[in-house]
Amino acid sequence: MSEHPPAQTAPAPPEGLRIIGAADVTATIEGNREGALESVRDAYLAHADGASANPHSSFLRFPDRPRDRIIALPAFLDGDSGSDSGAGPRSGVGPRAGIKWIASYPGNVAHGFPRASAVMVLNDYDTGYPYALLEASLVSATRTAASAVLGAQELLGRRAAGKVGFVGTGLISDHVRMFLRDLSWDVGEFALFDTDRGNAERFAEVLAADGPAAPVTVVDDVAGAFSGADLVVVATVAGTPHLTDPALLADAPVVLHLSLRDFAPELVLTATNVTDDVDHAVREQTSLHLAEQQVGHREFVHGTIADVVRGDLAKEPGKAAIFSPFGLGVLDVAVGGWVHDEVAAREGGHVVGDFFAL
Repeated sequence: MSEHPPAQTAPAPPEGLRIIGAADVTATIEGNREGALESVRDAYLAHADGASANPHSSFLRFPDRPRDRIIALPAFLDGDSGSDSGAGPRSGVGPRAGIKWIASYPGNVAHGFPRASAVMVLNDYDTGYPYALLEASLVSATRTAASAVLGAQELLGRRAAGKVGFVGTGLISDHVRMFLRDLSWDVGEFALFDTDRGNAERFAEVLAADGPAAPVTVVDDVAGAFSGADLVVVATVAGTPHLTDPALLADAPVVLHLSLRDFAPELVLTATNVTDDVDHAVREQTSLHLAEQQVGHREFVHGTIADVVRGDLAKEPGKAAIFSPFGLGVLDVAVGGWVHDEVAAREGGHVVGDFFAL
């Protein structure tokens, strides 16, 4: 008697669309930043294994509003594929697909509300039907901060820093601060610089009240944030390089270059450079892209954060390491998918049962 293959379960559209607002997103992230960090780590390793699709971001710009833009980041991540290659097990979460649609309007800040707003759509892998819509500015900030802190701990080899400098004290720096707090980093002191001293002073008050517990100083110039620092977080709104003095890197810090366009090429070329994806990061007039234009090659980019996690790349003693994560859509999908699963497990959000035309 011949054996028949098991019957395949026919795919079915979702029963509805789960809408997850900021309150549920915040509760999930604040309750488990370690889980968010692991989601980012696993996504980086899967991406390095080729278990992803991450097209270049698409930028919608406006002829009469040069500062404003809306960006689409589609991505696919197969969390079950590939091997961990000795970096520790990846948690298999199955395939995730989706898109983040994020607006950046810097002028919003002057009116008292955040620069960025975003939504994320998650799509069922088998049918393509959307099954979730999430508030995604929090997802976006979380994946950026988680990526940064992952880079910091891997390049430093520990969750500790004698001195942490912040250049730019806005929303992203605050999310980095919360990861340092909730992951129990041991920090000796903080030095804060912002072109708006009032912003730095407000950030200092938050740090003093909400940790990690350490002395906090607001410095008068950017050099004060770098001098003697083990770790420097650069998160500004700069569109062109403003950090040009090689002395800034003299103490060989790990630099989390989150705003991507702050360093002059001359400084980039003196450091060990790490990014998340070379093809994504060396474009759009980033500091890495400007350095490539100057020297005509990319050999100064030494590898990716996945290489660091796997032990194939390390910070060179006595030399600064600059981690410049462009921000991959697979990270948004990973963190957004993780948030969805946590919220759905507790039956949170709001399910619109008759959303689809079926």
